[in-house]
Amino acid sequence: MSLTNTHTTYGAVTKTFHWLTALLILTAIPLGIVANNLPYETSEELARKAWLFSFHKTVGITAFFVALARIAWAIAQPRPGLLNGDKKVESLLAETVHWLLYGSLLLVPLSGWIHHAATTGFAPIWWPFGQDLPFIPKDDGIASTFAGLHMVFERVLVVAIALHAAGALKHHFIDKDFTLLRMLPNRRQAPNPPAHTRSSLPLGAAIVLWGAALGIGGTLGVYDSHAAIAPVAELEEVQSDWQVEDGTLGITVTQLGSQVEGTFADWTAAITFAERDDPGPAGSVDVTVAIGSLTLGSVTGQALGPDFFDVERFPTATFTAEISRTEDGYVANGPLAIRDASVPVSLPFTLVIAEDGTATMSGNLTLNRIDFGIGASSQPDEANVGFGVDVNVALTATQAQPSDQP
Repeated sequence: MSLTNTHTTYGAVTKTFHWLTALLILTAIPLGIVANNLPYETSEELARKAWLFSFHKTVGITAFFVALARIAWAIAQPRPGLLNGDKKVESLLAETVHWLLYGSLLLVPLSGWIHHAATTGFAPIWWPFGQDLPFIPKDDGIASTFAGLHMVFERVLVVAIALHAAGALKHHFIDKDFTLLRMLPNRRQAPNPPAHTRSSLPLGAAIVLWGAALGIGGTLGVYDSHAAIAPVAELEEVQSDWQVEDGTLGITVTQLGSQVEGTFADWTAAITFAERDDPGPAGSVDVTVAIGSLTLGSVTGQALGPDFFDVERFPTATFTAEISRTEDGYVANGPLAIRDASVPVSLPFTLVIAEDGTATMSGNLTLNRIDFGIGASSQPDEANVGFGVDVNVALTATQAQPSDQP
């Protein structure tokens, strides 16, 4: 068997690319479906789900590079003519499906890869590259968009594969021609294909079909940012001597050996504070956090579930602390209440007050999730989820003027 194509037959390299691509795609798609539907409430379930997703992603990235190599080889080789080239409608359909296949073989894994790169945490790719991509930030909006694109392109690919297979079987069993046999190992001489003029019409038809699929996806809202996974508590407006102008409240957890960063979008802080140069009391702070406003990469749903934050039963967390000046800076000492546990904690922080009166603070501390019963049942050890949770706080605030008070 020749390695290269002729005008009547496919060579060994093309056949190898064809069947290797089929094997990879028909492995990746079921893996993704099974992994997506698996529960992950217990440590064992989470490990199994993550392993299957990593397998799915790794096979998908492999398929992407195989598809690139296959396309490059196809460009460099003569392409055997269609055996039904004299039938205009059939040949148009066949070439349109081929364009859908080639395009989808690139678009499906690429969109999934971008979704992975834009998402923090969970199920790494097993290749020693690709966890991040140039110009792709960690962003929930980008992740949601490309998750939707991945879904749409995957549906197009599945339909194209089904049509491609149906066409091959139709040629073999009904037309009884050499179309399928040309892609199988055999030594029979293929007949000369009929004259057929190739055009750009099949490519145009494929683009129209992709556009239609994307439009349907938009109508169904598959590109939108995910709706709130859990109810978000409405926080009351607080009266404070210092008004928070901007700030972030973030957490970092370790899951399956990877750092997963998250933020709480809704929280309030009532602050009383008087700057002092020597150690001693300097004020107080009362913080309320809407737990349902948490985004934590791909594991937000798990984090808000019953065995973790249990947002349905405990929609808020509170930190009520006394602020003290220390030799090195400041510290806020007080109870942190999460779920039904209240644990005394110390938050050391730095504070800079500019000449215009704007105060900038930043601080961090590490909590043990088990102290609050978070994941105590499903993740009782650190095999999948670490005990330590890093909390990072940064804000700017200005002192309220007397007219700001009621």
